[in-house]
Amino acid sequence: MKRFLTLTWMLLVCACIAPQLMAQEDESDNTLVALNPRYEKEIEALINHVKVKQAFDFIKQSDAQTIKDHIYLTEIEAPPFKEDKRAAAFAEMLKNEGGLDSVWIDAEGNVLALRKGAKGGKVVVLDAHLDTVFPEGTDVTVRVSGDTLFAPGVGDDTRGLSMVLAVLRAMNEAEIQTEADVLFVGTVGEEGLGDLRGVKYLFSENGPQIDSWIAIDGGDLGRVNFKALGSYRFRVVFKGPGGHSWGAFGLANPHHAMAAGIKYFVDAADAYTEDGPRTSYNIGRMGGGTSVNSIPFESWAEIDMRSIRPERLDDLEKVLREAMQKGLEEQNAIRRRGRPLQLEVTMIGKRPSGELSPDLPLIQRSIAAIEAFGMEASYTRGSTDSNIPISLGIPAVTIGRGGEGGWGHSLLEWWANKDGYQSIQYSLLLLLSESGLSAK
Repeated sequence: MKRFLTLTWMLLVCACIAPQLMAQEDESDNTLVALNPRYEKEIEALINHVKVKQAFDFIKQSDAQTIKDHIYLTEIEAPPFKEDKRAAAFAEMLKNEGGLDSVWIDAEGNVLALRKGAKGGKVVVLDAHLDTVFPEGTDVTVRVSGDTLFAPGVGDDTRGLSMVLAVLRAMNEAEIQTEADVLFVGTVGEEGLGDLRGVKYLFSENGPQIDSWIAIDGGDLGRVNFKALGSYRFRVVFKGPGGHSWGAFGLANPHHAMAAGIKYFVDAADAYTEDGPRTSYNIGRMGGGTSVNSIPFESWAEIDMRSIRPERLDDLEKVLREAMQKGLEEQNAIRRRGRPLQLEVTMIGKRPSGELSPDLPLIQRSIAAIEAFGMEASYTRGSTDSNIPISLGIPAVTIGRGGEGGWGHSLLEWWANKDGYQSIQYSLLLLLSESGLSAK
């Protein structure tokens, strides 16, 4: 109890003194979208349908079960590239809900559950990602205080997984049949160096047919994300012989070369990103060396670049490579002994940019469904599973998990169940509008 109270106190204090630290990677977009009345009428008809009303009521009444699922999944570790335990549990939970034609885990580790429609011919996905950013061994025990859950990964994106289950449960309870096939999906590799490997696989030649993609991820009820924020990620490594700081003095030093390379990169990148389409850069991780009195044999750094325009990332990659080459040549030129340093610049992540037309039916339905809840849509540009279908021109949107939350990607992550059921109702409404409600 003392540990929990301390955690709660830390959260409250940090929230008061450093709200800027809670900024999300997705940004608001000032897009103006005209809503076609056709979709308002379509959504209104769905909401007034007896089976949809029944499903909505069930979602609210079964909220305790959704929270139980939420806690259960949160407490199963899903570190980068090691999502298999959570994947197996999620697949079993989907099977236990019933109403599915098949459930399987693909070669990449994604969980897929097919619920065939009355007509078929079209496949609509409802997705949440399985992985978290936290390394193996992180304490993921959920601490509950009133309507608030505290645990690493409790919001991003375990809440989304529990919502996918709740949508399926409600469809079964109300005996809802869709026209199109529905795929319920739990993807791997959404976070960090996972580099969207799960969704990339789904849209490769090895993946299933997918015609529309709805992802549940960060953000409040009302989020409509149909613009993809692209990113390039690189690992830069300088390598040398290494040696004693006194006895081997004069050897080329990888850390010195890295420092020079970073200085040249930051100077050039700062000038480049000062104007033009929004672009960012960040040196996120660095390492190397064995002791304070040793010349390191290796110095490494990992760099993240983001832009709304893909060509800007290509330009910034060139800036990075030229800056690091300059640092290499400079350090090699002043060495007094030993072999020269070697440089490796490797791309370790690539997420494509892209934008969809707001006139697409899926986007129009996303907006109309939000307005049916008496809210205005909040348009964002983000880096999510939807990046891949968006870049391919396939209708896709990322919607929010709702409730309230904060401190994502930190040990202090929390999610509060403030009318959280509404986001599940919204997810169901959007899924039904895109897949079609069968008269059967």
